[in-house]
Amino acid sequence: MALQSGKGFGFLFEMGCGKTLTAIATLGTAYKLGNIEKVLIIAPTSVCSVWPKEFEDYADFKSVVKVLLGDKNKRIKALSDLENFPFKALKVAVINYESTWREEIFEALYKWNADMIICDESQRIKTHDAEQSKAVHKLGDQARYKLILSGTPVQNNVIDLYSQYRFLDPTVFGTNFYQFRNRYAIMGGFNRHQIVGYRDLDQLIQKEHSIAYRVTKNEALGLPEQTFLERRIIMSAKEKNIYDRIRRESFTELDDRGQVTVTTTTVLTKLLRLQQFTGGFLIADGQDKVEFVSKGKLNALEEIIDDYVVDARKKLVIFARFRPEIDLIGQMLKKKKIRYGEIYGDVKLEARGDIVKDFQTNKDTKVFLAQIDTAGLGITLTAADTCVYYSVNFNYAAYSQSLARIHRIGQKNTCTYIHLITEGTVDETILKALAKKEDLAKTIVDEWRNYF
Repeated sequence: MALQSGKGFGFLFEMGCGKTLTAIATLGTAYKLGNIEKVLIIAPTSVCSVWPKEFEDYADFKSVVKVLLGDKNKRIKALSDLENFPFKALKVAVINYESTWREEIFEALYKWNADMIICDESQRIKTHDAEQSKAVHKLGDQARYKLILSGTPVQNNVIDLYSQYRFLDPTVFGTNFYQFRNRYAIMGGFNRHQIVGYRDLDQLIQKEHSIAYRVTKNEALGLPEQTFLERRIIMSAKEKNIYDRIRRESFTELDDRGQVTVTTTTVLTKLLRLQQFTGGFLIADGQDKVEFVSKGKLNALEEIIDDYVVDARKKLVIFARFRPEIDLIGQMLKKKKIRYGEIYGDVKLEARGDIVKDFQTNKDTKVFLAQIDTAGLGITLTAADTCVYYSVNFNYAAYSQSLARIHRIGQKNTCTYIHLITEGTVDETILKALAKKEDLAKTIVDEWRNYF
């Protein structure tokens, strides 16, 4: 890709095909050539915290990456600190879409004047007159280089493309949305306000691809059969304080018992409570009432569902460990009017076959929601090639079996697994153990201090 000042390019890669890695390689090349020094990355909230880790893993050039978090003043200060970073390195600011247009934050971003702006999951600016879209357009108009990353730039209708390309390169489709719509859409319905068809789509696609590169899972040479991704959730200060208090109390209670009296059950029970908190809920000791304390993971999951199910119209499998999580996710799916099937412990055995069959054969059933201990074994869910882990259990064998629900005979696509991870919590510890193919229950007594 040759960089042209004032222009942009699109990496339209399906999920798991390496668009983030390709973007980092592009940034590195541009930085080493002396074309860029400051980069602004705009991403969905749950993706923002993934970028520093991706730079750490893949960048072979010096960079400093700051995720702009917290209230307005904290975000502006983080940007100022990045501006004043004293050593030579590519300066990268990462912010979520919803914050770009907020008062004073937009002005600070505009004043910072990034050399390159990347819109990750650029379908988030598909609505041309939304505040965040207009803010991103203005920021893009002054940037020398622009990049969009998306697996689904055209979703429910081709009109979604206009706003993304208005940011990327206004010369492709112009700067007037209504002229674009009238050129490619056929209007009808009441007062001719509804899109009833399209025209000249071959020309539209040709223009789209004139400054973009498309990669699908089926086309990606060398792509592994299974691709693992993470969406990272950052706790608020209040949530972190509660989590740390529970962790300290658990550690103190276990430490007071002494090494001889600490059992696998007691340690796992304490870990379970921490894991429940990262999933968004707590159950007080001796009580059955569930208290919901956080929506971090639920919001991250909703972003994935919006992109993958609502917009791309693909099927999705979601595994969660705890029944309150299943209930919370189910409520969200109902609110979004998404048809789904679910299996958890209380679902009768004789009913489960029909639930699986409906997901496999009914095009309108888009989501399969399952408790990992109940539905992680013995069923086929190959109608989907993507699976989200809202939470996992501590048993590697059970986790491994759940991976095979979509990755089995009958699956024609590369399988993608997305883990929702709350940063700085037991989520990270559990996932590291599973990556080593360890069963926590077998090692937990001797190493319990490592988990708190």
